[in-house]
Amino acid sequence: MKEGSGEDQNVAPSMYSHVSRPSSHRNKNARKGLPFNVMLVGESGLGRKTFLNTLCESTVITGSEVTNAEQAHIAEPMQFKNYTVEMDEDGMKIILNIIDTPGFGDGIDNEQCFMQIQEYLELQFDNVLAEENRIKRNTKFNDSRIHALLYFISPTGHSLREIDIELMKRLGSRANIIPVIGRSDSLTPRELVLFKQRVMSDIVTHSISVFNFPDLDDEDEDAVEENSELRAMLPFAVVGCEEVINEDGRPVRVRNYPWGVVQVDNDEHSDFDRLRYVLLNSHISDLRDRTQNELYEMYRTEKLSGNTSVLANNTSQAVISAIGA
Repeated sequence: MKEGSGEDQNVAPSMYSHVSRPSSHRNKNARKGLPFNVMLVGESGLGRKTFLNTLCESTVITGSEVTNAEQAHIAEPMQFKNYTVEMDEDGMKIILNIIDTPGFGDGIDNEQCFMQIQEYLELQFDNVLAEENRIKRNTKFNDSRIHALLYFISPTGHSLREIDIELMKRLGSRANIIPVIGRSDSLTPRELVLFKQRVMSDIVTHSISVFNFPDLDDEDEDAVEENSELRAMLPFAVVGCEEVINEDGRPVRVRNYPWGVVQVDNDEHSDFDRLRYVLLNSHISDLRDRTQNELYEMYRTEKLSGNTSVLANNTSQAVISAIGA
């Protein structure tokens, strides 16, 4: 599926977008379009579809339709669904490729889901490796390696579940995992703070490798401070919304409840806007670079040396140390 520019005249712009905040980076691909590949993984009911539509500020995925009501209760096998949206962020054209995984975690035994996602990620590495080994390269080769994997965690308020731990441990050496709490507005502010702490404690305890906004050698003090703030926000607590109301002459995305409203783009209500800025602006180059220079290079070394059973923890120790610091 391909949407034109991904724009919707009725949608409130991100407060971190080009409308109100200058870009923290530039890329030489600004004119022809910078490809950025994102995978969404999480159980049904955690708001992946709404998140995607809110992220793209357009209707990319419509509501699902049940064709056979008698079989609506039967879990469907996991699928990979691709969507492409062309976006403009602060004058830079981004070709956003989204891979959604409907059906993940909906069955009793999710081993097959784990294997399918891992195989998908490794296949993209294999395609690049095969292209590198060609005598004559394809100038139009499509690099489909995943630059960011958003893993949606259920807002239980307790801790990570076995399915969360197993999935992230397996994929930490194959993708930049960014943990996200879906439908975070189901928790009170206090519950959310405690849940974030428990999730990050579990990530350290189980040596799970996540994208931890590492500081680079050539970064200035502002960038170092921003990375520190982002590390403290993990996992991102997000609320998605496709409803737009007019407030003081400007469009605002809100979710209405009997007890009040949640503003999607309000940092006091949700981390959504900050996460969107990370993905489409401030850290898009960092995510792409780590995919190429660390994750792919490690996989390439394993593959060419015939050692595909190297522990995924090879890429996680520095991250775990940074989280625990």
